[in-house]
Amino acid sequence: MSHRPLVLHDAFAFPGGGELVALTLARAFDAALVTGVFNQAAFAPDFFGGSLPRNLDALGRHPLAARLSATLAMCLAFERLPRTEVPLAIHSGALTLLAHGRIAGPQILYCHTPPRILYDHRDFYLARQSPLRRPAYRLLAARYRRRYETAIRAMDAVVANSETVRRRISRFLGLEAEVVHPPVDTAAFPNLGQEPFYLSTARVDVLKRVDVVVEAFAALPDKRLVVVSGGSELARVRDLAAGRPNIEIRGWTEAAELRRLIGTAIATIYIPRDEDFGISPVESMAAGKPVIGVREGGLTETVVHGQTGILLPPDPAPADVARAVAELGPAEALGMREACQRRAAAFDTAVFIRNMQAVAARLMAGR
Repeated sequence: MSHRPLVLHDAFAFPGGGELVALTLARAFDAALVTGVFNQAAFAPDFFGGSLPRNLDALGRHPLAARLSATLAMCLAFERLPRTEVPLAIHSGALTLLAHGRIAGPQILYCHTPPRILYDHRDFYLARQSPLRRPAYRLLAARYRRRYETAIRAMDAVVANSETVRRRISRFLGLEAEVVHPPVDTAAFPNLGQEPFYLSTARVDVLKRVDVVVEAFAALPDKRLVVVSGGSELARVRDLAAGRPNIEIRGWTEAAELRRLIGTAIATIYIPRDEDFGISPVESMAAGKPVIGVREGGLTETVVHGQTGILLPPDPAPADVARAVAELGPAEALGMREACQRRAAAFDTAVFIRNMQAVAARLMAGR
Protein backbone atom coordinates (compact mmCIF):
# COMPACT_ATOMS: atom_id res chain seq x y z
CA MET A 1 0.00 0.00 0.00
CA SER A 2 1.28 3.47 -0.89
CA HIS A 3 1.33 5.81 2.08
CA ARG A 4 0.57 8.77 -0.18
CA PRO A 5 -2.80 9.56 -1.75
CA LEU A 6 -3.10 9.76 -5.52
CA VAL A 7 -4.51 12.55 -7.68
CA LEU A 8 -5.22 11.36 -11.22
CA HIS A 9 -5.63 13.84 -14.08
CA ASP A 10 -6.38 12.98 -17.71
CA ALA A 11 -3.57 14.95 -19.36
CA PHE A 12 -1.11 17.69 -18.57
CA ALA A 13 -0.95 19.02 -22.12
CA PHE A 14 -1.06 22.75 -21.26
CA PRO A 15 -1.41 24.80 -18.05
CA GLY A 16 -5.19 25.29 -17.93
CA GLY A 17 -7.80 25.45 -15.19
CA GLY A 18 -8.19 21.68 -14.84
CA GLU A 19 -4.44 21.27 -14.48
CA LEU A 20 -4.39 23.89 -11.73
CA VAL A 21 -7.18 22.04 -9.88
CA ALA A 22 -5.23 18.76 -10.03
CA LEU A 23 -2.04 20.39 -8.80
CA THR A 24 -3.88 22.16 -5.97
CA LEU A 25 -5.44 18.86 -4.89
CA ALA A 26 -2.06 17.14 -4.95
CA ARG A 27 -0.57 19.82 -2.71
CA ALA A 28 -3.55 19.92 -0.35
CA PHE A 29 -3.44 16.15 0.23
CA ASP A 30 0.34 15.63 -0.17
CA ALA A 31 -0.56 13.33 -3.06
CA ALA A 32 1.34 11.91 -6.01
CA LEU A 33 0.12 13.00 -9.45
CA VAL A 34 -0.64 10.47 -12.19
CA THR A 35 -1.51 11.48 -15.76
CA GLY A 36 -2.09 9.84 -19.13
CA VAL A 37 -0.25 12.44 -21.23
CA PHE A 38 2.43 14.90 -20.10
CA ASN A 39 3.86 17.66 -22.28
CA GLN A 40 6.55 18.93 -19.95
CA ALA A 41 7.66 21.65 -22.38
CA ALA A 42 4.28 23.40 -22.01
CA PHE A 43 4.83 24.11 -18.30
CA ALA A 44 7.10 26.56 -16.52
CA PRO A 45 10.00 24.84 -14.70
CA ASP A 46 8.51 25.67 -11.28
CA PHE A 47 4.88 24.80 -12.11
CA PHE A 48 4.96 21.45 -10.29
CA GLY A 49 7.26 22.56 -7.50
CA GLY A 50 9.89 19.92 -8.16
CA SER A 51 7.71 16.76 -8.19
CA LEU A 52 6.63 15.94 -11.73
CA PRO A 53 3.55 13.83 -12.52
CA ARG A 54 3.94 10.15 -13.17
CA ASN A 55 3.29 9.88 -16.89
CA LEU A 56 1.51 6.78 -18.20
CA ASP A 57 2.56 7.86 -21.73
CA ALA A 58 -0.74 6.83 -23.28
CA LEU A 59 0.14 8.00 -26.79
CA GLY A 60 3.55 6.32 -26.83
CA ARG A 61 2.44 3.02 -25.28
CA HIS A 62 -0.72 2.71 -27.37
CA PRO A 63 0.29 4.15 -30.76
CA LEU A 64 -2.31 2.28 -32.84
CA ALA A 65 -5.14 3.48 -30.61
CA ALA A 66 -3.66 7.00 -30.61
CA ARG A 67 -3.83 7.10 -34.42
CA LEU A 68 -7.58 6.68 -34.18
CA SER A 69 -8.18 8.76 -31.04
CA ALA A 70 -6.03 10.24 -28.26
CA THR A 71 -9.00 9.67 -25.97
CA LEU A 72 -8.99 5.95 -26.76
CA ALA A 73 -5.26 5.72 -26.01
CA MET A 74 -5.77 7.42 -22.63
CA CYS A 75 -8.68 5.11 -21.82
CA LEU A 76 -6.43 2.12 -22.40
CA ALA A 77 -3.63 3.61 -20.30
CA PHE A 78 -5.86 4.17 -17.28
CA GLU A 79 -7.62 0.82 -17.65
CA ARG A 80 -4.19 -0.83 -17.41
CA LEU A 81 -2.87 1.19 -14.48
CA PRO A 82 -0.75 -1.09 -12.25
CA ARG A 83 -2.79 -2.26 -9.30
CA THR A 84 -2.22 -0.13 -6.23
CA GLU A 85 -3.63 0.38 -2.75
CA VAL A 86 -3.74 3.94 -1.42
CA PRO A 87 -5.28 5.77 1.55
CA LEU A 88 -7.20 8.03 -0.87
CA ALA A 89 -7.48 8.56 -4.63
CA ILE A 90 -8.98 11.69 -6.17
CA HIS A 91 -9.90 11.69 -9.84
CA SER A 92 -9.63 15.12 -11.44
CA GLY A 93 -10.83 14.10 -14.85
CA ALA A 94 -13.20 11.83 -16.73
CA LEU A 95 -10.86 9.34 -18.38
CA THR A 96 -8.99 8.61 -15.13
CA LEU A 97 -12.17 7.01 -13.78
CA LEU A 98 -11.40 3.98 -15.93
CA ALA A 99 -8.60 3.16 -13.47
CA HIS A 100 -11.09 2.74 -10.64
CA GLY A 101 -10.94 -1.06 -10.63
CA ARG A 102 -7.15 -0.99 -10.37
CA ILE A 103 -7.16 1.11 -7.19
CA ALA A 104 -7.89 -0.25 -3.71
CA GLY A 105 -8.94 2.46 -1.28
CA PRO A 106 -11.53 5.24 -1.07
CA GLN A 107 -12.01 7.20 -4.29
CA ILE A 108 -13.44 10.67 -4.93
CA LEU A 109 -14.33 12.14 -8.30
CA TYR A 110 -13.89 15.90 -8.67
CA CYS A 111 -16.13 16.28 -11.71
CA HIS A 112 -15.57 19.16 -14.11
CA THR A 113 -18.46 17.77 -16.17
CA PRO A 114 -19.85 14.47 -17.43
CA PRO A 115 -18.10 14.20 -20.83
CA ARG A 116 -19.88 16.53 -23.20
CA ILE A 117 -19.10 14.22 -26.15
CA LEU A 118 -21.22 11.50 -24.52
CA TYR A 119 -24.18 13.56 -23.36
CA ASP A 120 -25.38 17.09 -24.12
CA HIS A 121 -22.92 17.76 -27.01
CA ARG A 122 -22.93 14.22 -28.43
CA ASP A 123 -24.64 15.10 -31.71
CA PHE A 124 -22.48 18.22 -32.15
CA TYR A 125 -19.23 16.23 -31.97
CA LEU A 126 -20.59 13.37 -34.06
CA ALA A 127 -21.47 15.80 -36.86
CA ARG A 128 -17.87 17.02 -36.93
CA GLN A 129 -16.61 13.53 -37.86
CA SER A 130 -16.22 12.54 -41.48
CA PRO A 131 -18.86 10.09 -42.77
CA LEU A 132 -16.23 7.33 -42.93
CA ARG A 133 -15.24 7.81 -39.28
CA ARG A 134 -18.73 8.10 -37.81
CA PRO A 135 -19.48 4.37 -37.37
CA ALA A 136 -16.20 3.83 -35.48
CA TYR A 137 -16.79 7.01 -33.50
CA ARG A 138 -20.25 5.79 -32.44
CA LEU A 139 -18.88 2.43 -31.31
CA LEU A 140 -16.04 3.99 -29.32
CA ALA A 141 -18.37 6.56 -27.72
CA ALA A 142 -20.83 3.84 -26.70
CA ARG A 143 -18.04 1.75 -25.15
CA TYR A 144 -16.64 4.75 -23.29
CA ARG A 145 -20.08 5.74 -22.02
CA ARG A 146 -20.75 2.27 -20.58
CA ARG A 147 -17.41 2.18 -18.82
CA TYR A 148 -17.72 5.77 -17.60
CA GLU A 149 -21.14 5.15 -16.06
CA THR A 150 -19.91 1.99 -14.34
CA ALA A 151 -16.90 3.84 -12.97
CA ILE A 152 -18.68 6.94 -11.69
CA ARG A 153 -21.16 4.75 -9.80
CA ALA A 154 -18.20 3.03 -8.13
CA MET A 155 -16.96 6.30 -6.62
CA ASP A 156 -17.27 6.74 -2.85
CA ALA A 157 -18.06 10.44 -3.35
CA VAL A 158 -18.75 12.68 -6.34
CA VAL A 159 -18.01 16.40 -6.17
CA ALA A 160 -19.20 18.80 -8.88
CA ASN A 161 -17.28 21.97 -9.69
CA SER A 162 -20.48 24.03 -10.03
CA GLU A 163 -24.24 23.90 -9.67
CA THR A 164 -24.36 23.66 -13.47
CA VAL A 165 -22.33 20.44 -13.38
CA ARG A 166 -24.26 19.11 -10.38
CA ARG A 167 -27.45 19.40 -12.42
CA ARG A 168 -25.82 17.57 -15.36
CA ILE A 169 -24.72 14.74 -13.08
CA SER A 170 -28.26 14.43 -11.75
CA ARG A 171 -29.85 14.64 -15.19
CA PHE A 172 -27.56 12.30 -17.12
CA LEU A 173 -26.50 9.87 -14.41
CA GLY A 174 -29.16 10.06 -11.70
CA LEU A 175 -26.50 10.70 -9.05
CA GLU A 176 -26.23 13.30 -6.32
CA ALA A 177 -23.09 15.40 -5.98
CA GLU A 178 -21.77 18.03 -3.61
CA VAL A 179 -20.59 21.34 -5.10
CA VAL A 180 -17.08 22.65 -4.42
CA HIS A 181 -16.07 25.47 -6.74
CA PRO A 182 -12.56 25.34 -8.29
CA PRO A 183 -9.66 27.25 -6.72
CA VAL A 184 -8.36 30.64 -7.79
CA ASP A 185 -5.21 32.16 -6.30
CA THR A 186 -6.83 35.57 -6.00
CA ALA A 187 -3.66 37.20 -4.63
CA ALA A 188 -1.87 36.35 -7.89
CA PHE A 189 -4.09 38.75 -9.87
CA PRO A 190 -3.43 42.30 -8.69
CA ASN A 191 -5.10 45.40 -10.05
CA LEU A 192 -2.44 47.25 -12.06
CA GLY A 193 -4.42 50.24 -13.23
CA GLN A 194 -6.32 50.64 -16.45
CA GLU A 195 -5.21 50.73 -20.06
CA PRO A 196 -7.53 51.26 -23.05
CA PHE A 197 -8.27 47.69 -24.12
CA TYR A 198 -10.65 44.79 -23.46
CA LEU A 199 -9.29 41.28 -22.99
CA SER A 200 -10.46 37.85 -24.18
CA THR A 201 -8.84 34.96 -22.29
CA ALA A 202 -11.03 32.07 -23.47
CA ARG A 203 -9.44 29.19 -25.36
CA VAL A 204 -10.00 29.73 -29.10
CA ASP A 205 -12.32 26.77 -29.46
CA VAL A 206 -15.61 26.39 -31.29
CA LEU A 207 -17.55 26.28 -27.99
CA LYS A 208 -15.90 29.40 -26.52
CA ARG A 209 -17.31 31.83 -29.13
CA VAL A 210 -14.18 33.97 -29.37
CA ASP A 211 -15.16 34.52 -33.02
CA VAL A 212 -18.30 36.33 -31.84
CA VAL A 213 -16.15 38.66 -29.70
CA VAL A 214 -13.81 39.38 -32.63
CA GLU A 215 -16.75 40.09 -34.96
CA ALA A 216 -18.13 42.53 -32.38
CA PHE A 217 -14.88 44.50 -32.25
CA ALA A 218 -14.62 44.48 -36.03
CA ALA A 219 -17.63 46.81 -35.87
CA LEU A 220 -16.04 48.89 -33.06
CA PRO A 221 -12.91 50.40 -34.64
CA ASP A 222 -12.48 52.85 -31.76
CA LYS A 223 -12.34 50.03 -29.15
CA ARG A 224 -9.28 47.79 -28.73
CA LEU A 225 -9.42 44.02 -28.17
CA VAL A 226 -6.56 41.72 -27.15
CA VAL A 227 -7.06 37.94 -27.49
CA VAL A 228 -4.63 35.89 -25.39
CA SER A 229 -5.06 32.18 -25.95
CA GLY A 230 -4.82 29.51 -28.61
CA GLY A 231 -6.88 26.58 -29.77
CA SER A 232 -8.36 24.79 -32.74
CA GLU A 233 -10.06 27.92 -34.11
CA LEU A 234 -7.02 30.21 -33.86
CA ALA A 235 -6.37 30.38 -37.62
CA ARG A 236 -10.01 31.20 -38.34
CA VAL A 237 -10.10 33.91 -35.67
CA ARG A 238 -6.87 35.42 -37.05
CA ASP A 239 -8.54 35.59 -40.46
CA LEU A 240 -11.56 37.36 -38.94
CA ALA A 241 -9.24 39.93 -37.35
CA ALA A 242 -7.10 40.49 -40.45
CA GLY A 243 -6.95 44.14 -41.43
CA ARG A 244 -8.44 45.30 -38.11
CA PRO A 245 -5.74 47.32 -36.32
CA ASN A 246 -7.86 47.50 -33.15
CA ILE A 247 -7.80 43.69 -32.73
CA GLU A 248 -4.65 41.91 -31.57
CA ILE A 249 -4.54 38.10 -31.60
CA ARG A 250 -1.58 37.03 -29.47
CA GLY A 251 -2.14 33.30 -29.06
CA TRP A 252 -0.91 31.55 -25.92
CA THR A 253 0.71 33.96 -23.46
CA GLU A 254 3.07 33.33 -20.56
CA ALA A 255 1.46 33.40 -17.11
CA ALA A 256 3.20 36.59 -15.95
CA GLU A 257 2.16 38.49 -19.06
CA LEU A 258 -1.39 37.15 -18.79
CA ARG A 259 -1.63 38.44 -15.21
CA ARG A 260 -0.34 41.82 -16.36
CA LEU A 261 -2.93 42.02 -19.12
CA ILE A 262 -5.76 41.03 -16.78
CA GLY A 263 -4.55 43.60 -14.26
CA THR A 264 -4.49 46.46 -16.78
CA ALA A 265 -7.54 45.75 -18.97
CA ILE A 266 -10.76 47.76 -18.78
CA ALA A 267 -12.70 44.49 -18.53
CA THR A 268 -12.55 40.91 -19.76
CA ILE A 269 -14.93 39.22 -22.19
CA TYR A 270 -15.83 35.55 -21.75
CA ILE A 271 -18.92 34.15 -23.48
CA PRO A 272 -18.54 30.34 -23.83
CA ARG A 273 -21.42 28.02 -24.58
CA ASP A 274 -22.84 26.60 -21.32
CA GLU A 275 -19.47 26.68 -19.51
CA ASP A 276 -18.90 24.12 -16.74
CA PHE A 277 -17.59 26.77 -14.32
CA GLY A 278 -15.10 29.20 -15.89
CA ILE A 279 -12.02 30.17 -13.87
CA SER A 280 -11.09 33.11 -16.12
CA PRO A 281 -13.96 35.35 -14.93
CA VAL A 282 -12.95 34.80 -11.30
CA GLU A 283 -9.33 35.69 -12.11
CA SER A 284 -10.60 38.84 -13.76
CA MET A 285 -12.71 39.81 -10.77
CA ALA A 286 -9.78 39.08 -8.42
CA ALA A 287 -7.93 41.86 -10.26
CA GLY A 288 -10.93 44.13 -9.83
CA LYS A 289 -11.88 43.83 -13.49
CA PRO A 290 -15.54 43.26 -14.40
CA VAL A 291 -16.60 40.58 -16.87
CA ILE A 292 -18.75 40.73 -19.95
CA GLY A 293 -20.12 37.21 -19.77
CA VAL A 294 -23.15 35.21 -20.79
CA ARG A 295 -26.18 34.04 -18.83
CA GLU A 296 -25.31 30.37 -19.32
CA GLY A 297 -23.61 27.69 -17.24
CA GLY A 298 -21.09 28.49 -14.54
CA LEU A 299 -20.99 32.22 -15.21
CA THR A 300 -24.42 32.53 -13.62
CA GLU A 301 -22.75 31.38 -10.38
CA THR A 302 -19.78 33.75 -10.46
CA VAL A 303 -20.58 37.01 -12.24
CA VAL A 304 -23.24 39.21 -10.62
CA HIS A 305 -25.03 41.09 -13.35
CA GLY A 306 -24.80 44.86 -12.89
CA GLN A 307 -22.37 44.55 -9.97
CA THR A 308 -19.32 42.63 -11.19
CA GLY A 309 -20.04 42.72 -14.89
CA ILE A 310 -22.70 42.26 -17.55
CA LEU A 311 -24.32 38.94 -18.45
CA LEU A 312 -25.49 38.76 -22.05
CA PRO A 313 -28.50 36.68 -23.12
CA PRO A 314 -27.81 33.05 -24.06
CA ASP A 315 -26.27 32.51 -27.51
CA PRO A 316 -25.21 36.17 -27.89
CA ALA A 317 -24.65 37.83 -31.25
CA PRO A 318 -21.79 40.25 -32.02
CA ALA A 319 -24.24 43.13 -31.59
CA ASP A 320 -24.94 42.00 -28.00
CA VAL A 321 -21.23 42.09 -27.21
CA ALA A 322 -20.87 45.51 -28.85
CA ARG A 323 -23.70 46.94 -26.74
CA ALA A 324 -22.13 45.59 -23.53
CA VAL A 325 -18.76 47.12 -24.43
CA ALA A 326 -20.45 50.48 -24.96
CA GLU A 327 -22.21 50.14 -21.61
CA LEU A 328 -19.12 49.00 -19.69
CA GLY A 329 -16.67 51.82 -20.37
CA PRO A 330 -13.57 52.74 -18.33
CA ALA A 331 -15.47 54.72 -15.66
CA GLU A 332 -18.16 52.08 -15.20
CA ALA A 333 -15.51 49.36 -14.93
CA LEU A 334 -13.58 51.28 -12.27
CA GLY A 335 -16.76 51.64 -10.27
CA MET A 336 -17.10 47.84 -10.06
CA ARG A 337 -13.57 47.18 -8.76
CA GLU A 338 -14.34 46.60 -5.07
CA ALA A 339 -17.43 44.48 -5.75
CA CYS A 340 -15.40 42.32 -8.14
CA GLN A 341 -12.67 41.67 -5.60
CA ARG A 342 -15.15 40.82 -2.86
CA ARG A 343 -16.90 38.38 -5.17
CA ALA A 344 -13.66 36.68 -6.21
CA ALA A 345 -12.68 36.06 -2.57
CA ALA A 346 -15.49 33.48 -2.29
CA PHE A 347 -13.59 31.29 -4.80
CA ASP A 348 -10.11 31.59 -3.31
CA THR A 349 -7.79 28.56 -3.16
CA ALA A 350 -8.03 28.43 0.64
CA VAL A 351 -11.82 28.02 0.40
CA PHE A 352 -11.43 25.18 -2.12
CA ILE A 353 -8.87 23.31 0.00
CA ARG A 354 -10.95 23.64 3.15
CA ASN A 355 -14.07 22.32 1.39
CA MET A 356 -12.30 19.38 -0.29
CA GLN A 357 -10.58 18.36 2.92
CA ALA A 358 -13.99 18.38 4.61
CA VAL A 359 -15.38 16.05 1.91
CA ALA A 360 -12.46 13.66 2.39
CA ALA A 361 -12.77 13.77 6.19
CA ARG A 362 -16.48 12.86 6.07
CA LEU A 363 -15.73 10.02 3.66
CA MET A 364 -12.95 8.59 5.82
CA ALA A 365 -15.03 8.93 9.00
CA GLY A 366 -17.83 6.92 7.40
CA ARG A 367 -15.65 3.95 6.40
